[in-house]
Amino acid sequence: MHVVFIEPRFPGNQKQFIQALAEVGATVTAIGEGSKQSLDSDLKRWLTHYEEVNSVCDEGSVLRAVRFIQSRAHVDRLEATVEAHIMPIAKVREAAGIPGTSVRTAFLCRDKPAMKEVLRAGGVPCAQSTAASTSAEVAAFVERVGYPVILKPRDGAGASGAVRVDGPDGLSPAARSLGIDQPGRSVAIEEFIEGHEGFYDTLSIRGQVVHEFATHYYPNVLEAMRTRWISPQFVCTNQVDVNPAYNEVKALGRKVVELLGIETSATHMEWFFGPKGLKFSEIGCRPPGVRTWDLYNAGNDMDLYREWAMAICHGRPSQRPSRRYAAGLIALRPSQDGRISGYSGLNEIGAAFGPHIIDAHTPPVGSPTQPVSSGYMGNAWLRMKHPSIDELKRMLDIVGQTVKVWAN
Repeated sequence: MHVVFIEPRFPGNQKQFIQALAEVGATVTAIGEGSKQSLDSDLKRWLTHYEEVNSVCDEGSVLRAVRFIQSRAHVDRLEATVEAHIMPIAKVREAAGIPGTSVRTAFLCRDKPAMKEVLRAGGVPCAQSTAASTSAEVAAFVERVGYPVILKPRDGAGASGAVRVDGPDGLSPAARSLGIDQPGRSVAIEEFIEGHEGFYDTLSIRGQVVHEFATHYYPNVLEAMRTRWISPQFVCTNQVDVNPAYNEVKALGRKVVELLGIETSATHMEWFFGPKGLKFSEIGCRPPGVRTWDLYNAGNDMDLYREWAMAICHGRPSQRPSRRYAAGLIALRPSQDGRISGYSGLNEIGAAFGPHIIDAHTPPVGSPTQPVSSGYMGNAWLRMKHPSIDELKRMLDIVGQTVKVWAN
């Protein structure tokens, strides 16, 4: 099996996909944006060939690199795992005649209005939504649905670029911020769904889900990415196989996989549950970000990177999740933008919960801070596990109350 992998360097866990491919017996070629000389010793050992391009999102450059590789060896798979790479690589894959995620599937997993149109037609409950390219279309949707609404880029990931509008005064500024009324610009607008937010992640082989995981956000993402004082968490449950409350989430996710034509691929799906019941939010046809697979591995005594490689190369899983631990991450925000001046509470947390701590990241004093919107791993963070999800949540709450990241 010869696999061409897109961009081996960034983010850092890209190396784990390449290592896993090599360890299950694949011949691995990579295409990336840096020079061959910049590859570290591990990548040089795992890769049999490397091609440099100006941008891995430039379909023409990548296609030329793939054609060159194909002229010297048969290519069985062309794989990408980063959201921004999925659509251009799907187009290259089809142009080069390589099996894998189709352009249709990549488009539907990226374009929110088109995605939800297909899913609603297939019976998947979604928020009311539409695409809008003019202020008049935005106003017409709000008149029909009412406030609050969410405006966001059609191809945005997570809360990136999303704006909540609670009333008429906020509608025009939000529309302008997203480029409404500009030539060729279209955005997604949808009703705001009240309720708890989580995600459901899968690994599928030939359209069948072989691994699945459910995770909860505390608080919901839009609030977490806008509010400095909150130390947001996400917690991966170990109850997905035994708690019947997850059956509806699993059934919804499997239906989404079917309707969007996902074959052998990882997925990351967002959902809400509240007064209107369970609602699908969006999907990425790739692994979750924020190194979530590391949490699944720690909680389940497994290696999902290897499972992904087994799916790609051998069409079968090789491990079963133990569901031994719930695992979670808490983001620790600096007191203000600037530079890190110190920490408090870390020793107390280490003494109280040391055996349950998976790992942590505390940027050195003097490091520049990152904005709140940079995400869960933008600044300091800590990851933990425990057999009881309730106890894990209690410990993470204590971490958020105890640990302070000071900046000036």
